[in-house]
Amino acid sequence: MGDTKMLINVEQLQARMDDRELRIMDCRFVLSQPIVGRESYLQGHIPGAVYADLDVDLAAAVGPGTGRHPLPDATELASTFGRLGVSADTRVVVYDETSGALAARAWWLLRWLGHEQVTLLDGGLGRWQASGGPLEEGEVTFPTVHFDAIPRNDWVLATDEILQSAERDSNSLLIDARDEARYRGEIEPIDKVAGHIPGSVNLPFQRSLNDDGTWKTGAELKKMWGKVLKENPEAHLSVMCGSGVTACHLIISARLAGIAEPRLYVGSWSEWITDPTRPIAIGNA
Repeated sequence: MGDTKMLINVEQLQARMDDRELRIMDCRFVLSQPIVGRESYLQGHIPGAVYADLDVDLAAAVGPGTGRHPLPDATELASTFGRLGVSADTRVVVYDETSGALAARAWWLLRWLGHEQVTLLDGGLGRWQASGGPLEEGEVTFPTVHFDAIPRNDWVLATDEILQSAERDSNSLLIDARDEARYRGEIEPIDKVAGHIPGSVNLPFQRSLNDDGTWKTGAELKKMWGKVLKENPEAHLSVMCGSGVTACHLIISARLAGIAEPRLYVGSWSEWITDPTRPIAIGNA
């Protein structure tokens, strides 16, 4: 059930640490304190791991009308992955502190550029340390290699498409990965405007996880998604969040549940609200 190849557990990673074609990518990041992720990495990371910064490496610069983490230019992103030692033959493992909510962005971007050999560490660094895995200090670098980029632009949902679909009866469904209070517009700790896109459905990404940050089983995820899709099980899915990061976590969740891969609204809520004429909903869908 589902595609379990997207995850790797601690024991499997420990058994592959001598693989010369393996690259481990630390994606820890704190939105409110962008420097903390790199500092934490330098203080201790899984041995051999390189660091990928959400703002610098995994997003383009913010511009007029964009969200907080715009989609990078494919050529520039390919150069970034090449600098991190990722080539066509490289097997990549991405991780963050625990949940994979941030590392999922690197997972999606690598696959968006055509690199399928990437897995997410189930339970992240927390699980690694709990199992007695060692840490390494300082920065790890590898010789720059060539990364072949073949962007899958059909995986990306644009704002204009959402506006057009709202004007016609389509078989599309937009899933919002933010927590319930943010979706309903009761709080908004990051963006300037609260609420959600009319017609979108809320499925907080945390619901895909156990209390310890590991992933629920495929059967559990299939049941969870079934409740969301009960009125339209054949809907064409897209996912969003605040800025196109934790939405990638929902893509993994859907795949593990055996659901066709959703498209990603990279701009997400932070892009939607840059135009005050776009409609906003408050409360439940």
